[in-house]
Amino acid sequence: MPEATHDLSKVRLHVVTGKGGTGKTTVAAALALALTRQGKRVLLAEVEGRQGISQTFDVPPLGHTETRIVQDRSGGQLWAISVDAKESLREYLQKFYKVGKAMSVLDRFGAVDFATTIAPGVRDVLLIGKVYEAAGRRSGKGPAAPTYDAVVLDAPPTGRVVRFLNVNAEVADVAKVGPIRSQADSITRMLRSHTTAVHVVTLLEEMPVQETVDALADLRRTDLPLGAIVVNQLRDPLLSDKALTAVRRRRTARLTQGITADLETAGIRVTDGLVTGLLDDGGHHADRVALEREQDAVLEAEGRLTVRLPLLAEGTEAGGITVLARAVAEQGMV
Repeated sequence: MPEATHDLSKVRLHVVTGKGGTGKTTVAAALALALTRQGKRVLLAEVEGRQGISQTFDVPPLGHTETRIVQDRSGGQLWAISVDAKESLREYLQKFYKVGKAMSVLDRFGAVDFATTIAPGVRDVLLIGKVYEAAGRRSGKGPAAPTYDAVVLDAPPTGRVVRFLNVNAEVADVAKVGPIRSQADSITRMLRSHTTAVHVVTLLEEMPVQETVDALADLRRTDLPLGAIVVNQLRDPLLSDKALTAVRRRRTARLTQGITADLETAGIRVTDGLVTGLLDDGGHHADRVALEREQDAVLEAEGRLTVRLPLLAEGTEAGGITVLARAVAEQGMV
């Protein structure tokens, strides 16, 4: 039985992951923009320091400070941040230990660098901690409205995302009690709540699909809430199903006659080499379409909401990110 997909419209923290090269940053940006165009105040956060958000939206490089990058006519606002582990540690030490001017001494002796590199689990707690703080921040005291209606996290790729999100297990050996452990527990409660969803981005290719299936299994084992599977960079078949079948079965005599007739009708001089080349290209195309359909069936068997996004010939330029934002909204991801 396929597992039920919870209502993604109720999600406040969207975590976007995927195998490297599948376009997870682009999908995270499109999702954040779709939420913004609903009139919401949204934070888009990255944690890998690659400045993918600034490149996607063509804005100056982001820092550790939340910066508004889109003001939508709906009234929505899109803010963005590139979370830095060292800056997060500085904020953490100031919040819990009031180090103040002593921070410069810690910097001088390399304590900050040491703390953010010696224990990867602690580093991840610091990175997610900033996102956790933003997601839970309130505009004022008491039961005030949250500062952000939604937070979208451009997370590490699928090969590392479970360790990144499973912060309790990662800090178990270095922080059994104390503020770090307490924060890890709070982060875990947020990540496993019904207001969080982990979306996995993939391509219809064997390796990305297999990594997606493996990641979904790992996420289930750690009780992290699954969101949508996003199939990115889809291309429409260039031939009809009947033509694809004929090309794959190499019915060359009939195809050769048809191709020759079509070329002559178009006023093109027909040669054996031209017809052979077209048949070869058609065969490669048919094989690719067949493979993509096989991989699509593998993803469908996961029983998740599957969102399909088109290949953008010009990338995210010339309004491409808006096209993707509209697609994720129309397909129920927000």
